[in-house]
Amino acid sequence: MPLHGLIAAVHSPFHTNGDLALDAVEAQCGVLLRQGLSGIFVCGSTGESHSLNVDERCRLTERWAQVLQGTPLQLIVHVGSNCLRDSEMLASHAQKMKAIAISAQAPSYFRPKSVADLVVWCQSIASAAPETPFYFYDIPVMTGVALSMPDLLNAVSEQIPNFAGLKFTNTDLMSFQLCQRACGGRFDIAFGVDEMLLAAVCLGAKGAVGSSYNFAGQIYRRIIAAFESGRLETAREEQFRSVQLIQVLAGLGYMGAARAVMEMLGAPIGPPRLPNNRLDQSAKAALKTRLQEMGFFEWIR
Repeated sequence: MPLHGLIAAVHSPFHTNGDLALDAVEAQCGVLLRQGLSGIFVCGSTGESHSLNVDERCRLTERWAQVLQGTPLQLIVHVGSNCLRDSEMLASHAQKMKAIAISAQAPSYFRPKSVADLVVWCQSIASAAPETPFYFYDIPVMTGVALSMPDLLNAVSEQIPNFAGLKFTNTDLMSFQLCQRACGGRFDIAFGVDEMLLAAVCLGAKGAVGSSYNFAGQIYRRIIAAFESGRLETAREEQFRSVQLIQVLAGLGYMGAARAVMEMLGAPIGPPRLPNNRLDQSAKAALKTRLQEMGFFEWIR
């Protein structure tokens, strides 16, 4: 299954003026390789996909495809957009770039009002890349689309041949379990809430896509290793480190703070695009001090 293991939802690198910084991808990839990940998820929420135009998304995908050659990291591309034609074009392009999978969020302005509407929308995108596994990206807190994912899986089983599963960025763990067992368990359900990974692993998750895996992959690998060896107290402690880290970053504005952490680790990927906030130098210094105090740099060694 393409979305097994830990997959980093990567940032889109920018210059300080907001232009795409494709020359930063190589250093970014270097940091990711040290995390022990299985793949990367390009142009998702962390990648600020809805703040990029189609040309930028294509060029960024092309750059990642080039940089990943010869590495163990697999390429997954988010192709969702409020414009269906753009999504179809991005899906076709991702297939040409030999992405191992594509994914798409629901449109968030004119929203599908039923599972049947969502099936038709997914079908249009998936058919533009028929040789590539397609994953619906369920993230209702961002899209405002909160349809039943178990019902979606049951509905697509015969209608979309390359529908592979879900990127499940949703805290509804009852639904998560129902999705895992839908249609006899034939679908791949990748979990997408970093601060709840242990709960998902306990429920049988085989893969996860997350933002903080960019710079804290070692923490999450230890969560999984501790659980698999029966050391539950250790797994809980590691998960709480994740909670503390995300709480600190979110308190400063997650997008800007997470990018600052990448810079601290040797991958200057620039500030986020508006309306996400950027951290000034004093805020970055304060963040680094806070991370040192909590032991973050020891956690990721």
